[in-house]
Amino acid sequence: MDRQFGSILGIFPQCGFSVSATNLYAARVITLGTLIAVYLSTSDEMLPIFISEAVPIATILKILGTKLIIGMIAGFAIDFVIRIKNKDKQEEEKIVDICEKEHCHCEHGIIQSALRHTVHIFIFVLLVTLFVNIIIYFIGEETIAGFVQNTPVLGPVIAGIIGLIPNCASSVILTQLYLEGVIPAATMISGLLVGAGVGLAVLFKMNKGIKENLKITGLLYIIGVVSGIIIEMIGINF
Repeated sequence: MDRQFGSILGIFPQCGFSVSATNLYAARVITLGTLIAVYLSTSDEMLPIFISEAVPIATILKILGTKLIIGMIAGFAIDFVIRIKNKDKQEEEKIVDICEKEHCHCEHGIIQSALRHTVHIFIFVLLVTLFVNIIIYFIGEETIAGFVQNTPVLGPVIAGIIGLIPNCASSVILTQLYLEGVIPAATMISGLLVGAGVGLAVLFKMNKGIKENLKITGLLYIIGVVSGIIIEMIGINF
């Protein structure tokens, strides 16, 4: 049930739900499958752009539905594999309280600890967004778009790399290229599946264990790219 709910929340625009899901996963409140489901279904700026460009509602629903279904399937599969793998261990994961995660003193009150946690995340997201925007400004969105356009065979692979950019720019670039007919739907979906907004950046800050975070990032990338390639091979268009 968590995977379905997470996938549904993820399709809403902006990356707020991916950030929230990341915090919940770091505290072990939700499973890895639920986290990946949210990441895969996150639509970021795609939906607002589609609406502003008057894209047919049927097309929008098909694309959102595709991301939703892929997110659910991946979430269930990941949790199933983890459950089988840990079946003999009989270990219960301890839910880490926000106070403990932030090394706060709970005697100050849970509200103060929660506010401090929120402020820390807000500042971190703000700094990451500013830094990425500066880099994109100097590289140029046209340069990034041209790179995808000039590598049609490796479209999903390149789109997946662009999706890893912890910023809404990745979803904007991929969506615009799709609307302009430069890239097919499969390539766009690959990048949008991988793209989780600033969720991944928050993951590396909040979730201790660089190896685990890299594995999660790699898993997200592989699922997004493979899904795009399969859609491309089947010949599905929207």
